[in-house]
Amino acid sequence: MLVRPATPQDLAAIRAIYAHHVRHGLASFEEQPPPLEEIRRRYDEVTARGLPYLAAETSGEVLGFGYCAPYRPRSAYRFALEDSVYVREGQQGKGIGKALLAALIRACESLGYRQVVAVIGDSANAASIAVHASAGFVRVGTLRSVGYKFDRWVDTVFMQRPLAAGDMTPPGEIEARPPA
Repeated sequence: MLVRPATPQDLAAIRAIYAHHVRHGLASFEEQPPPLEEIRRRYDEVTARGLPYLAAETSGEVLGFGYCAPYRPRSAYRFALEDSVYVREGQQGKGIGKALLAALIRACESLGYRQVVAVIGDSANAASIAVHASAGFVRVGTLRSVGYKFDRWVDTVFMQRPLAAGDMTPPGEIEARPPA
């Protein structure tokens, strides 16, 4: 398996992976899969900021993707990111999500970011919680019943991991890329 920067040519496969999760899972609170044009817009927004957007592939087939985007738009949050990782149906449990998350962490540390937050849909999403915990994330809270999908209330779990020096030192000359 190869983890590499995603390209525009990967976006149809990425959309298919994401659409499955939207239609059948609680990892995303979107209820309708976005069209390819919206996936492209999101990809362009992330990559224009110089942030990582990665694909995991085997023999040219995209098996998963992940990216980091700004955690919140206000300037005080400029050193914090939120990760998103999705694995193609039938490919879970093969280390794809773990490999994508590890590569995202390395990339974000090299860019000077200091915190990464995971916003995990569904407190019963044991696989995502476990993958994040194995990468050094700590569960910092749960928002109960903030989503309503598939005719039921759904929690959101927040996990957090410091990057590089985290909050042990001020960012100093390190400057995260401002919003586009």
